[in-house]
Amino acid sequence: MKLGNLEEFTPRSKATAKRKGRGPGTGNGKTAGKGHKGQKARAGGVKRPGFEGGQTPLYMRLPKPGFNNKRFAKVYTEVDVGTFSRFADGDTVTAEALKEKGLIRKLNDGIVVLGNGELTSKVKIIAIKATKGAMAKIEAAGASFEGKYGSR
Repeated sequence: MKLGNLEEFTPRSKATAKRKGRGPGTGNGKTAGKGHKGQKARAGGVKRPGFEGGQTPLYMRLPKPGFNNKRFAKVYTEVDVGTFSRFADGDTVTAEALKEKGLIRKLNDGIVVLGNGELTSKVKIIAIKATKGAMAKIEAAGASFEGKYGSR
């Protein structure tokens, strides 16, 4: 076998290139298959990758990588004052005691006492902090509060 004897594998493997804009007889004359007017009919009328027709593109809408302080924020478990009424007088109520009784699900970074409900038992509450309304109800019930920011 010699190089001169080789034949094409497929009949269209050496198709001739389409000559656009070379008269009506070619089938690709006048507008050269680009239609009439418009951005795609113009020279250089290609949109960049990611172009969304004037809408803010996806790459601009998504959050950018970088530092964000949310990851280091403290997450506290909120407990209402009324919850402490389930304990007997003289008990010391900690986050672990609340979890054992099934009154909270997760300990997170500590307990914050909110002012909802009424406190009827004289307990010692150990938590991170308490709201002003909660402190007023704790003091009115004769209970004590010990927290990260002082005790009363």
